[in-house]
Amino acid sequence: MSVRSRTRPLVPALLSAALLTAGCAGQEDAESGPENPSSSATPHGYVEGATEAAEQQSRLLLGDPGTGDTRVLDLITGKIHDTARRAGVTELTTDGRFGYFHGADGTLVLDSGAWMVDHGDHVHYYRAKIQEVGELPGGPGTSIRSDAGATVVTAADGTADVHSRADLEKGTLGTPARLPGTYAGPVVPYAEHLIALTRDGDAPAKVAVLDRSGKRVAAPESECEDPQGDAVTRRGVVLGCADGALLVREDDGTFTAEKITYGEGVPKKERAARFRHRPDSSTLTAAAGGNAVWVLDVTKRAWTRVETGPVVAANTAGEGSPLLVLETDGALHGYDMSTGEETAVTEPLLTDVPEAASGEAPAPVIEVDRSRAYLNDPAGRRVYEIDYNDALRVARTFDLDVRPSLMAETGR
Repeated sequence: MSVRSRTRPLVPALLSAALLTAGCAGQEDAESGPENPSSSATPHGYVEGATEAAEQQSRLLLGDPGTGDTRVLDLITGKIHDTARRAGVTELTTDGRFGYFHGADGTLVLDSGAWMVDHGDHVHYYRAKIQEVGELPGGPGTSIRSDAGATVVTAADGTADVHSRADLEKGTLGTPARLPGTYAGPVVPYAEHLIALTRDGDAPAKVAVLDRSGKRVAAPESECEDPQGDAVTRRGVVLGCADGALLVREDDGTFTAEKITYGEGVPKKERAARFRHRPDSSTLTAAAGGNAVWVLDVTKRAWTRVETGPVVAANTAGEGSPLLVLETDGALHGYDMSTGEETAVTEPLLTDVPEAASGEAPAPVIEVDRSRAYLNDPAGRRVYEIDYNDALRVARTFDLDVRPSLMAETGR
Protein backbone atom coordinates (compact mmCIF):
# COMPACT_ATOMS: atom_id res chain seq x y z
CA MET A 1 0.00 0.00 0.00
CA SER A 2 1.20 3.53 -0.72
CA VAL A 3 0.03 6.81 0.72
CA ARG A 4 0.06 10.10 -1.13
CA SER A 5 -0.12 12.89 1.42
CA ARG A 6 -0.76 16.59 1.08
CA THR A 7 -1.62 17.63 4.61
CA ARG A 8 -0.30 18.54 8.01
CA PRO A 9 -0.66 16.11 10.97
CA LEU A 10 -4.29 15.63 11.93
CA VAL A 11 -4.05 16.57 15.63
CA PRO A 12 -1.14 18.09 17.53
CA ALA A 13 -0.27 15.26 19.89
CA LEU A 14 1.22 17.45 22.62
CA LEU A 15 -1.87 19.61 22.85
CA SER A 16 -4.10 16.53 22.91
CA ALA A 17 -2.02 14.99 25.66
CA ALA A 18 -2.25 18.15 27.73
CA LEU A 19 -6.02 18.26 27.37
CA LEU A 20 -6.37 14.60 28.22
CA THR A 21 -4.22 14.95 31.33
CA ALA A 22 -6.09 18.02 32.48
CA GLY A 23 -9.45 16.36 31.92
CA CYS A 24 -8.55 13.36 34.07
CA ALA A 25 -6.57 15.08 36.82
CA GLY A 26 -9.54 16.19 38.86
CA GLN A 27 -11.09 12.74 38.89
CA GLU A 28 -7.77 11.09 39.72
CA ASP A 29 -7.27 13.45 42.67
CA ALA A 30 -10.77 12.76 43.93
CA GLU A 31 -10.25 9.01 43.75
CA SER A 32 -6.93 9.01 45.61
CA GLY A 33 -6.57 9.61 49.33
CA PRO A 34 -6.86 7.80 52.65
CA GLU A 35 -9.99 5.86 51.67
CA ASN A 36 -8.50 4.86 48.29
CA PRO A 37 -4.86 4.01 49.03
CA SER A 38 -4.41 1.73 45.99
CA SER A 39 -5.80 4.13 43.37
CA SER A 40 -2.34 5.42 42.43
CA ALA A 41 -1.35 1.91 41.32
CA THR A 42 -4.11 1.81 38.69
CA PRO A 43 -4.28 4.95 36.54
CA HIS A 44 -7.68 6.46 35.87
CA GLY A 45 -9.13 4.97 32.69
CA TYR A 46 -6.79 1.98 32.72
CA VAL A 47 -7.69 -0.87 30.35
CA GLU A 48 -5.75 -4.12 30.66
CA GLY A 49 -3.88 -5.09 27.50
CA ALA A 50 -4.38 -1.74 25.77
CA THR A 51 -2.25 1.35 25.28
CA GLU A 52 -3.85 4.70 26.02
CA ALA A 53 -3.22 7.48 23.51
CA ALA A 54 -3.63 11.24 23.62
CA GLU A 55 -5.52 11.41 20.32
CA GLN A 56 -8.12 9.49 18.39
CA GLN A 57 -6.80 6.14 17.11
CA SER A 58 -8.92 5.73 13.99
CA ARG A 59 -8.77 2.62 11.87
CA LEU A 60 -10.70 1.61 8.76
CA LEU A 61 -12.12 -1.88 8.41
CA LEU A 62 -12.22 -2.89 4.76
CA GLY A 63 -13.79 -5.81 2.92
CA ASP A 64 -13.71 -7.15 -0.63
CA PRO A 65 -16.84 -9.30 -1.18
CA GLY A 66 -15.46 -10.61 -4.45
CA THR A 67 -12.41 -12.29 -2.92
CA GLY A 68 -13.38 -12.45 0.74
CA ASP A 69 -10.25 -10.49 1.70
CA THR A 70 -10.45 -8.16 4.69
CA ARG A 71 -8.02 -5.50 5.84
CA VAL A 72 -7.55 -3.00 8.67
CA LEU A 73 -6.01 0.35 7.70
CA ASP A 74 -4.42 2.22 10.61
CA LEU A 75 -5.02 5.91 9.93
CA ILE A 76 -2.39 6.99 12.45
CA THR A 77 0.52 4.97 11.08
CA GLY A 78 -0.74 4.45 7.53
CA LYS A 79 -0.04 0.73 7.85
CA ILE A 80 -2.38 -1.94 6.53
CA HIS A 81 -3.02 -5.22 8.35
CA ASP A 82 -4.15 -8.44 6.70
CA THR A 83 -7.04 -10.00 8.57
CA ALA A 84 -9.30 -13.03 8.31
CA ARG A 85 -10.63 -13.98 4.87
CA ARG A 86 -14.41 -14.18 4.89
CA ALA A 87 -16.17 -15.40 1.73
CA GLY A 88 -19.71 -14.30 0.98
CA VAL A 89 -19.72 -11.09 3.02
CA THR A 90 -22.40 -8.66 1.86
CA GLU A 91 -22.39 -6.01 4.60
CA LEU A 92 -20.03 -4.49 7.15
CA THR A 93 -21.16 -2.67 10.29
CA THR A 94 -19.38 -1.49 13.42
CA ASP A 95 -20.06 -0.30 16.95
CA GLY A 96 -16.93 1.83 17.15
CA ARG A 97 -14.54 -0.99 18.07
CA PHE A 98 -15.74 -4.30 16.66
CA GLY A 99 -16.40 -4.88 12.99
CA TYR A 100 -19.23 -7.19 11.96
CA PHE A 101 -18.79 -8.82 8.56
CA HIS A 102 -22.29 -10.05 7.68
CA GLY A 103 -22.56 -13.09 5.42
CA ALA A 104 -25.18 -15.55 4.22
CA ASP A 105 -24.73 -17.98 7.12
CA GLY A 106 -23.27 -15.90 9.93
CA THR A 107 -21.38 -12.80 11.00
CA LEU A 108 -17.62 -12.64 11.57
CA VAL A 109 -16.67 -10.47 14.59
CA LEU A 110 -13.33 -8.69 14.28
CA ASP A 111 -11.79 -6.62 17.08
CA SER A 112 -10.20 -3.62 15.33
CA GLY A 113 -8.08 -2.84 18.38
CA ALA A 114 -9.09 0.85 18.37
CA TRP A 115 -11.78 2.48 20.48
CA MET A 116 -12.69 5.36 22.76
CA VAL A 117 -14.29 5.64 26.17
CA ASP A 118 -16.41 8.72 26.77
CA HIS A 119 -16.49 9.88 30.40
CA GLY A 120 -18.72 12.86 29.60
CA ASP A 121 -16.31 15.69 30.41
CA HIS A 122 -13.33 13.96 28.77
CA VAL A 123 -12.50 11.04 26.49
CA HIS A 124 -9.94 8.21 26.59
CA TYR A 125 -8.51 6.72 23.38
CA TYR A 126 -7.06 3.21 23.22
CA ARG A 127 -5.24 0.95 20.81
CA ALA A 128 -4.58 -2.78 21.10
CA LYS A 129 -3.91 -5.76 18.88
CA ILE A 130 -6.27 -6.65 16.06
CA GLN A 131 -7.88 -10.05 16.58
CA GLU A 132 -10.66 -12.26 15.29
CA VAL A 133 -13.29 -12.91 17.98
CA GLY A 134 -15.51 -15.54 16.35
CA GLU A 135 -18.64 -16.00 14.29
CA LEU A 136 -22.17 -15.13 15.34
CA PRO A 137 -25.10 -17.10 13.91
CA GLY A 138 -27.61 -15.35 11.69
CA GLY A 139 -27.83 -14.64 7.99
CA PRO A 140 -29.20 -11.67 6.02
CA GLY A 141 -31.25 -9.25 8.08
CA THR A 142 -29.27 -9.76 11.28
CA SER A 143 -28.69 -6.49 13.18
CA ILE A 144 -26.06 -5.87 15.86
CA ARG A 145 -26.18 -2.97 18.33
CA SER A 146 -23.86 -2.32 21.28
CA ASP A 147 -22.98 -0.13 24.22
CA ALA A 148 -20.29 -0.38 26.88
CA GLY A 149 -22.01 -3.30 28.62
CA ALA A 150 -23.89 -5.34 26.03
CA THR A 151 -23.98 -6.36 22.39
CA VAL A 152 -27.43 -7.37 21.11
CA VAL A 153 -27.85 -9.53 18.02
CA THR A 154 -31.37 -9.25 16.56
CA ALA A 155 -32.20 -11.82 13.89
CA ALA A 156 -34.45 -11.27 10.88
CA ASP A 157 -37.25 -13.18 12.66
CA GLY A 158 -37.19 -10.70 15.57
CA THR A 159 -35.49 -12.91 18.15
CA ALA A 160 -32.64 -11.26 20.07
CA ASP A 161 -29.59 -12.49 22.00
CA VAL A 162 -27.58 -10.40 24.47
CA HIS A 163 -23.80 -10.91 24.61
CA SER A 164 -21.63 -9.57 27.39
CA ARG A 165 -19.42 -6.81 26.04
CA ALA A 166 -16.71 -7.89 28.48
CA ASP A 167 -16.58 -11.30 26.76
CA LEU A 168 -16.04 -9.73 23.34
CA GLU A 169 -13.31 -7.51 24.76
CA LYS A 170 -11.54 -10.65 26.04
CA GLY A 171 -11.67 -12.16 22.55
CA THR A 172 -14.57 -14.58 23.01
CA LEU A 173 -18.26 -14.54 22.12
CA GLY A 174 -19.25 -16.08 25.45
CA THR A 175 -22.71 -17.53 26.06
CA PRO A 176 -25.52 -15.15 25.09
CA ALA A 177 -28.83 -14.74 26.89
CA ARG A 178 -31.98 -14.99 24.74
CA LEU A 179 -34.50 -12.20 25.29
CA PRO A 180 -38.14 -13.30 25.63
CA GLY A 181 -40.48 -12.67 22.71
CA THR A 182 -39.80 -11.16 19.31
CA TYR A 183 -39.26 -7.56 18.22
CA ALA A 184 -40.17 -5.32 15.29
CA GLY A 185 -36.64 -4.02 14.73
CA PRO A 186 -33.14 -4.04 16.18
CA VAL A 187 -32.96 -4.04 19.98
CA VAL A 188 -30.78 -1.08 20.97
CA PRO A 189 -28.76 -0.88 24.23
CA TYR A 190 -29.16 2.56 25.82
CA ALA A 191 -28.83 4.03 29.32
CA GLU A 192 -28.13 0.60 30.89
CA HIS A 193 -31.38 -0.69 29.39
CA LEU A 194 -32.60 -2.04 26.05
CA ILE A 195 -34.88 -0.08 23.70
CA ALA A 196 -37.14 -2.36 21.67
CA LEU A 197 -40.13 -2.06 19.35
CA THR A 198 -42.97 -4.50 19.91
CA ARG A 199 -46.02 -5.02 17.74
CA ASP A 200 -49.41 -6.63 18.21
CA GLY A 201 -50.61 -7.98 14.88
CA ASP A 202 -50.91 -5.26 12.23
CA ALA A 203 -50.99 -2.39 14.75
CA PRO A 204 -48.18 0.19 14.74
CA ALA A 205 -45.11 -0.77 16.75
CA LYS A 206 -44.70 0.60 20.26
CA VAL A 207 -41.60 1.29 22.35
CA ALA A 208 -40.75 -1.06 25.20
CA VAL A 209 -37.92 -0.37 27.64
CA LEU A 210 -36.35 -3.58 28.91
CA ASP A 211 -33.78 -4.33 31.54
CA ARG A 212 -30.73 -6.33 30.44
CA SER A 213 -32.53 -9.62 31.14
CA GLY A 214 -35.45 -8.65 28.88
CA LYS A 215 -37.98 -7.71 31.57
CA ARG A 216 -40.16 -4.78 30.54
CA VAL A 217 -39.64 -1.89 32.96
CA ALA A 218 -41.29 0.97 31.03
CA ALA A 219 -43.57 1.54 28.06
CA PRO A 220 -43.63 5.23 27.14
CA GLU A 221 -46.64 6.23 25.05
CA SER A 222 -45.64 5.87 21.42
CA GLU A 223 -46.54 4.62 17.96
CA CYS A 224 -44.21 3.83 15.08
CA GLU A 225 -45.69 2.65 11.83
CA ASP A 226 -43.35 0.82 9.42
CA PRO A 227 -40.19 1.18 11.56
CA GLN A 228 -36.94 1.50 9.60
CA GLY A 229 -33.59 2.83 10.74
CA ASP A 230 -32.18 3.65 14.17
CA ALA A 231 -29.36 5.68 15.67
CA VAL A 232 -27.99 6.44 19.14
CA THR A 233 -27.21 10.11 19.77
CA ARG A 234 -26.33 12.20 22.80
CA ARG A 235 -30.01 13.23 22.89
CA GLY A 236 -31.35 9.67 22.93
CA VAL A 237 -32.26 6.84 20.57
CA VAL A 238 -33.81 7.78 17.23
CA LEU A 239 -36.15 5.29 15.56
CA GLY A 240 -37.34 5.91 11.99
CA CYS A 241 -41.09 5.69 11.38
CA ALA A 242 -43.44 6.27 8.44
CA ASP A 243 -44.32 9.81 9.61
CA GLY A 244 -40.87 10.82 10.86
CA ALA A 245 -38.95 9.56 13.87
CA LEU A 246 -39.38 8.63 17.51
CA LEU A 247 -36.87 10.02 20.00
CA VAL A 248 -36.56 7.82 23.09
CA ARG A 249 -34.82 9.54 26.00
CA GLU A 250 -33.86 8.75 29.58
CA ASP A 251 -33.80 11.45 32.24
CA ASP A 252 -33.10 10.55 35.85
CA GLY A 253 -34.47 7.03 35.36
CA THR A 254 -37.59 8.06 33.46
CA PHE A 255 -38.00 7.12 29.79
CA THR A 256 -40.04 9.17 27.32
CA ALA A 257 -40.82 8.87 23.61
CA GLU A 258 -41.31 11.97 21.47
CA LYS A 259 -42.39 12.02 17.83
CA ILE A 260 -40.48 14.24 15.39
CA THR A 261 -42.72 14.35 12.32
CA TYR A 262 -41.81 15.28 8.77
CA GLY A 263 -44.59 17.86 8.92
CA GLU A 264 -46.21 16.53 5.76
CA GLY A 265 -46.90 13.23 4.06
CA VAL A 266 -43.79 11.62 2.59
CA PRO A 267 -43.97 8.78 0.01
CA LYS A 268 -42.49 5.53 1.25
CA LYS A 269 -39.60 5.60 -1.22
CA GLU A 270 -38.58 9.05 0.10
CA ARG A 271 -38.65 8.26 3.83
CA ALA A 272 -35.49 8.13 5.94
CA ALA A 273 -34.78 4.41 6.15
CA ARG A 274 -31.12 4.27 7.17
CA PHE A 275 -29.37 6.93 9.22
CA ARG A 276 -25.71 7.98 8.88
CA HIS A 277 -23.93 10.35 11.27
CA ARG A 278 -20.75 11.01 13.17
CA PRO A 279 -20.77 9.00 16.41
CA ASP A 280 -22.11 11.11 19.32
CA SER A 281 -23.43 13.74 16.93
CA SER A 282 -27.10 14.71 17.14
CA THR A 283 -27.37 15.50 13.41
CA LEU A 284 -28.48 12.55 11.29
CA THR A 285 -28.61 12.10 7.52
CA ALA A 286 -30.58 9.73 5.30
CA ALA A 287 -31.39 9.51 1.62
CA ALA A 288 -34.71 11.14 0.72
CA GLY A 289 -35.39 9.27 -2.49
CA GLY A 290 -33.03 9.54 -5.43
CA ASN A 291 -32.16 13.26 -5.51
CA ALA A 292 -32.33 14.62 -1.98
CA VAL A 293 -31.08 14.03 1.56
CA TRP A 294 -32.90 14.30 4.86
CA VAL A 295 -31.07 16.05 7.70
CA LEU A 296 -32.56 15.46 11.15
CA ASP A 297 -31.43 17.91 13.84
CA VAL A 298 -32.34 15.99 16.98
CA THR A 299 -31.57 18.92 19.26
CA LYS A 300 -33.98 21.21 17.41
CA ARG A 301 -36.43 18.37 16.68
CA ALA A 302 -36.49 19.38 13.02
CA TRP A 303 -36.19 17.74 9.60
CA THR A 304 -34.65 19.53 6.62
CA ARG A 305 -34.80 18.20 3.07
CA VAL A 306 -31.74 19.18 1.02
CA GLU A 307 -32.14 18.91 -2.75
CA THR A 308 -29.02 17.40 -4.32
CA GLY A 309 -27.99 15.50 -7.40
CA PRO A 310 -28.51 11.70 -7.59
CA VAL A 311 -27.44 10.37 -4.18
CA VAL A 312 -25.10 7.43 -3.66
CA ALA A 313 -24.04 8.17 -0.05
CA ALA A 314 -24.39 10.99 2.49
CA ASN A 315 -23.08 11.94 5.92
CA THR A 316 -22.13 14.94 8.06
CA ALA A 317 -20.03 15.74 11.10
CA GLY A 318 -22.90 17.78 12.52
CA GLU A 319 -23.79 21.39 13.20
CA GLY A 320 -21.42 23.85 11.53
CA SER A 321 -20.10 21.23 9.10
CA PRO A 322 -21.19 20.63 5.52
CA LEU A 323 -23.55 17.91 4.39
CA LEU A 324 -21.36 15.53 2.38
CA VAL A 325 -23.01 13.80 -0.58
CA LEU A 326 -21.41 11.39 -3.03
CA GLU A 327 -23.37 11.68 -6.25
CA THR A 328 -23.47 9.52 -9.37
CA ASP A 329 -21.15 11.92 -11.19
CA GLY A 330 -18.38 10.40 -9.08
CA ALA A 331 -17.73 13.61 -7.14
CA LEU A 332 -18.16 14.48 -3.48
CA HIS A 333 -20.40 17.52 -3.01
CA GLY A 334 -20.69 19.76 0.04
CA TYR A 335 -23.96 21.49 0.97
CA ASP A 336 -24.91 24.05 3.57
CA MET A 337 -27.50 22.19 5.65
CA SER A 338 -29.43 25.32 6.59
CA THR A 339 -29.74 26.88 3.12
CA GLY A 340 -29.35 23.86 0.86
CA GLU A 341 -26.71 25.73 -1.16
CA GLU A 342 -23.87 23.72 -2.68
CA THR A 343 -20.63 25.03 -1.20
CA ALA A 344 -17.91 22.77 -2.64
CA VAL A 345 -17.33 19.91 -5.05
CA THR A 346 -14.34 17.68 -5.73
CA GLU A 347 -13.04 16.48 -9.01
CA PRO A 348 -14.68 13.11 -9.85
CA LEU A 349 -13.24 10.45 -7.56
CA LEU A 350 -14.99 7.19 -8.33
CA THR A 351 -14.95 5.46 -11.71
CA ASP A 352 -17.63 2.88 -11.02
CA VAL A 353 -20.38 4.77 -9.17
CA PRO A 354 -23.19 3.85 -11.60
CA GLU A 355 -22.46 0.13 -11.05
CA ALA A 356 -22.48 0.51 -7.28
CA ALA A 357 -25.54 2.73 -7.27
CA SER A 358 -27.48 0.25 -9.41
CA GLY A 359 -27.24 -2.42 -6.71
CA GLU A 360 -24.79 -4.67 -8.57
CA ALA A 361 -22.20 -4.03 -5.85
CA PRO A 362 -22.19 -2.44 -2.37
CA ALA A 363 -22.43 1.32 -2.72
CA PRO A 364 -19.51 3.40 -1.40
CA VAL A 365 -19.93 4.99 2.00
CA ILE A 366 -18.78 8.19 3.69
CA GLU A 367 -17.32 7.79 7.17
CA VAL A 368 -16.94 10.97 9.23
CA ASP A 369 -15.04 11.82 12.40
CA ARG A 370 -14.20 15.10 14.13
CA SER A 371 -11.73 16.32 11.51
CA ARG A 372 -11.83 14.13 8.41
CA ALA A 373 -14.14 12.16 6.15
CA TYR A 374 -13.24 8.91 4.38
CA LEU A 375 -14.58 7.78 1.01
CA ASN A 376 -13.93 4.33 -0.44
CA ASP A 377 -13.25 3.85 -4.17
CA PRO A 378 -13.67 0.12 -4.91
CA ALA A 379 -12.86 0.36 -8.63
CA GLY A 380 -9.69 2.36 -7.98
CA ARG A 381 -8.67 0.17 -5.01
CA ARG A 382 -8.17 3.16 -2.75
CA VAL A 383 -9.60 5.26 0.05
CA TYR A 384 -9.65 9.05 0.09
CA GLU A 385 -9.22 11.13 3.24
CA ILE A 386 -11.14 14.40 2.89
CA ASP A 387 -10.69 17.59 4.89
CA TYR A 388 -14.33 18.64 4.87
CA ASN A 389 -13.52 21.97 6.55
CA ASP A 390 -11.17 22.96 3.71
CA ALA A 391 -13.40 22.92 0.63
CA LEU A 392 -13.34 19.09 0.49
CA ARG A 393 -9.60 18.98 -0.03
CA VAL A 394 -8.17 15.50 -0.58
CA ALA A 395 -5.71 15.28 2.32
CA ARG A 396 -4.42 11.73 1.75
CA THR A 397 -4.96 8.89 -0.70
CA PHE A 398 -4.47 5.30 0.46
CA ASP A 399 -3.74 2.83 -2.34
CA LEU A 400 -4.76 -0.74 -1.49
CA ASP A 401 -4.28 -4.29 -2.71
CA VAL A 402 -8.01 -5.10 -2.46
CA ARG A 403 -11.24 -3.57 -3.71
CA PRO A 404 -12.56 -1.84 -0.56
CA SER A 405 -16.26 -2.26 -1.41
CA LEU A 406 -17.08 -2.41 2.29
CA MET A 407 -15.73 0.13 4.80
CA ALA A 408 -16.33 1.16 8.40
CA GLU A 409 -14.35 3.38 10.78
CA THR A 410 -13.48 2.49 14.37
CA GLY A 411 -11.65 4.29 17.17
CA ARG A 412 -14.02 7.26 17.25
